[in-house]
Formats: sequence, structure tokens, C-alpha cells
Amino acid sequence: MAATLVSGCAQTKSFFSGMSRSDTSTGDAGILGAPEIDYYLDELRLLSSGDPAAQAEIYADAQSGARLTPGPQTNLRYALVLGTPGHPESDAAQAASLLREVLAAPELLTQTEIALASIALRSAEHLAVVEAEVQRLRASVSRANQARETATSQRLASLEAENTRLTQQLRDAEEKLEAITTIERSIRDQE
Repeated sequence: MAATLVSGCAQTKSFFSGMSRSDTSTGDAGILGAPEIDYYLDELRLLSSGDPAAQAEIYADAQSGARLTPGPQTNLRYALVLGTPGHPESDAAQAASLLREVLAAPELLTQTEIALASIALRSAEHLAVVEAEVQRLRASVSRANQARETATSQRLASLEAENTRLTQQLRDAEEKLEAITTIERSIRDQE
């Protein structure tokens, strides 16, 4: 999924770049201080690279940025980091929630940020559904395994009880056989 997101982002890079050029040429100056789309895409590429140190650094930086200076760009960045699968802090449901908040105030975002947030929101929503289904299936499998283990334990306890009962019956039968053998010897000895 991470590869798909990065691939999709890479494919839309030229679209976004073209859009921002045409928008600025028609008079849309964008938001002062807003990062370029390349900033977001490069960070997503680094995040999906699989380097745990880079992932941890990007996550910590995005999280602290969103906490210390909350705003549309810092929240967008944090939501994009949360919505990127393949790292320990990935949380699609939280990412979708943050992206909805970010998109609630589109006037504070550039057109490319709005487009990126919209794409990421759809992806995060789908990923959240998949993650919820995975959790449901894991819980179902866990319950089935627990039920199977309980049934196996009960069956084992039943077999052990049966084994103990049969062992005791065998001892009783051996004692009776020994008693009969002793009686037969004493009868033979008397004859």
C-alpha cells in the first residue's frame, strides 16, 4: 500500500507541479510560507523507504510540529505521516480524522495541498477499513484458537480421567486375578 501511495504521489507530482504553475500564472499566489508539494512527496518517499531511523525522525518531527505549531500545513504533514503505511506509528484512522479537519479549512491550503490531502484522505479511509477488517479477522481467529484450545484441554482432561479410571480398574482386576490364582494354588496344594 505504501508503494502504491508513493507511486500515486510520484505520478501526480507532475500534475501538481503543472497545476501550481498554471494557478500562479493566473493570479493565485498560493499561501505565503506553504511548503512546495515536493517537500511532502520527498518526506513520504523517505518514510516509505523502510529505514527505521529515518521513519522515527520524520514521525517525531511531524508530531512535534503539529503539537507545537498547529496549523493546516503542520497538521497536513502529520496526517500524511500517520497515513503512510509501513512504519510503526502508522495510524490510518487518526490520519483520516486529521485530514478531514485539514480539508475543513481549504482556504488555508494551496490547491496542491488540497489535492494531496484529498487523495491521502481517500487512501487513509480505505486503509482504515482494511485495518479494521484485519483486526476483526485477528480477533475472530484468536477466539477460534481459544475455543479450540479450550476444547482440546477439556478433551485431554477427559482422556486423563478415563485413563486413571481404566488404570484403577486394571489394578482391581489384577488383584482379583492374583487372589483367584492364590486360591487355586491352595486348592492344588490340598489335593
